[in-house]
Amino acid sequence: MDIFGTLSEELGISLSQIENTVALIDEGNTIPFIARYRKEVTGGLDDTQLRKLSDRLTYLRTLEEKKEDVIRLIDEQEKLTPEIEQAVKNASTLQEIEDIYRPFRPKRRTRATVAKEKGLEPLANLIMEQEESDITAKAEEFIDAEKGVESVDDALSGAKDIIAEEISDNADFRKLVREYSYKNGTLTVHAAEEKDDSVYTAYFDFSEPSAKIANHRILAINRGEKEGELKVKLDVDSELILQTFHRKLVKNTSSQAAELIDEAAGDSYTRLIAPSIENEIRNILTDRAQESAIELFSKNLGQLLMTPPIKDYTVMALDPGFRTGDKMAVVDETGKVLETGVVYCTLPHHDLLKAKKIILDTIENFNVDVIAIGNGTASRETEQFVAGLLPEASREVKYVMVSEAGASVYSASELGAEEFPDYDVALRSAVSIARRLEDPLAELVKIDPKSIGVGQYQHDMNQKRLSEALGGVVENCVNSVGVDVNTASPSLLSYVAGINAPIAKNIVLYREENGAFTDRKQLKKVSKLGEKAFTQCAGFLRIRDGKNVLDGTAVHPESYALAAEILEKCGYTENDVRNGKIGDLAEKAGKIDLENIAGAHGVGLPTALDIISELTKPGRDPRDELPAPILHSDVMSIENLSVGMTLKGTVRNICDFGAFVDIGVHQDGLVHISQICDKFIKHPMDVLSVGDIVNVKIIDIDEKKGRISLSMK
Repeated sequence: MDIFGTLSEELGISLSQIENTVALIDEGNTIPFIARYRKEVTGGLDDTQLRKLSDRLTYLRTLEEKKEDVIRLIDEQEKLTPEIEQAVKNASTLQEIEDIYRPFRPKRRTRATVAKEKGLEPLANLIMEQEESDITAKAEEFIDAEKGVESVDDALSGAKDIIAEEISDNADFRKLVREYSYKNGTLTVHAAEEKDDSVYTAYFDFSEPSAKIANHRILAINRGEKEGELKVKLDVDSELILQTFHRKLVKNTSSQAAELIDEAAGDSYTRLIAPSIENEIRNILTDRAQESAIELFSKNLGQLLMTPPIKDYTVMALDPGFRTGDKMAVVDETGKVLETGVVYCTLPHHDLLKAKKIILDTIENFNVDVIAIGNGTASRETEQFVAGLLPEASREVKYVMVSEAGASVYSASELGAEEFPDYDVALRSAVSIARRLEDPLAELVKIDPKSIGVGQYQHDMNQKRLSEALGGVVENCVNSVGVDVNTASPSLLSYVAGINAPIAKNIVLYREENGAFTDRKQLKKVSKLGEKAFTQCAGFLRIRDGKNVLDGTAVHPESYALAAEILEKCGYTENDVRNGKIGDLAEKAGKIDLENIAGAHGVGLPTALDIISELTKPGRDPRDELPAPILHSDVMSIENLSVGMTLKGTVRNICDFGAFVDIGVHQDGLVHISQICDKFIKHPMDVLSVGDIVNVKIIDIDEKKGRISLSMK
């Protein structure tokens, strides 16, 4: 297989781009580094394109290795023919290779192997040749009581078992059945046992063509089946399949052999092929659904991680609870913990006056600007209490509900214990809630992405594939924002291109032992951070107010000379960059021969343009361009809502069938895909992103089930 040609055709990328990019990957360069600093080489491929290319490259290389293995294994059995070898080489999927290898794969004892042990293979061959006029007479020759063949029926039955297995092992037949069953099969679902109510009620009498069933339904059905609530079957009309078998296998329709072959083919389909193909198609549907869910999860996660930080605020966090009270933590604008404690304000017997005094005093003592309330148990009661006391605060304070998904995972983790050894898990959780409001990216990277709460059915998926995809998303976000090397946690640093967990810890250790970094070149003194790692990570690590102003930007050290020449040609100095006095740099750069200047430094125009953009806005945070979280000063509950009411909300999660929107009450409302806009859209992600601020209208309320239906039309 021409892997480069295949990649070019599949991805719509030129062959030269493929060759150059694969060379960079094979040299050990990371995706973020390639995307940001090798645009000339790749032709400007972004990180999403690069990851798709990398994933597909891995698959195709695995495919080629599998082909070599299968050819070798068949050859070792002395059964390799030029036709089989060519068929393996022409295979375009791992499944095709498996089908070809199937007849040669070592088998457990089957009805066919037993029949062969009884010496019935020659009889099976005679039947398939269809040249004998009296098969019954021939079958009599194979009767042998000692071998367990006591009659003609025994002989013919064994021969048919052999034929059935040969048909089942035929790659062309299996491909035919697989394709037909996928295109024309119907997935039928029923309740495993009679029940009045269940979360799977919608699937108690459900059927849909397998090729058309929505991905989220596949995952829901799989989970229901796993939990013993549902029974699932793939229904396929086998008549056309059996007619095809007859047409391909039977040479003489009037012969006695024809009837025996048809019987063997029917048995092969019913007993051997159909159950196996049903499992394969269920796996195909599941893989398809999982890839779609992982892609959606990845987009949601990326949008959540890029939520704008609330800068220069002192935040009080309340992690709500009933019996154990609300755990409180106050952190300053840098994330430093100023105060912790517990207030009891959610149950009737709690001393509410005391709780009120504690919070108001804390607001005054630490100049709290905003209160972050975790959205878990007792959050509604906490919200009502906080909203009621804010008018009495000595300064203007607002509050915001913050998703606490994963906070408990972090607080009970080894990392949480290492970061706050003197706090119990509840207080660590409160600190996490405060910090994730101040800087969502820096805090959420400490938590397994699967626990952040923006996906569906994540625990039912291929965990290795999910972890790889989500890890790539976190890596992209971290590197697109950049990381302050003097304040970043090991968790955040470990997602920087070229830096693994041990190196991240070594960076923090160096910082603690030697003080803040003042120059990017100091990174080379960090244990295990060699030249290769430095090249990958340097451009993504920021040193604010360092010796060299470029160390606080995304300009890579390898391009410092180019940046200096651009500044000089345009009449500026590095001090002008530091003082923000180069607003017209882009205009002036347009009057110089930028391409030739860049070429003299061994790079191209894209790198030069990136440098100009970065110098104009040094250390720009791409998150600043996104809508900030909505802060509240009053409270609403579902009882306050009415159909027709218009509200402003924040998109919290997006799924295949719609989007969940936080409208300031305990329950998120659902905007079904049909209610997102007037025009047809294939997916909510086409027009919405996590974190979007949207106007919604309430179209239905079910207080009993806590469901709110919304419309954006």
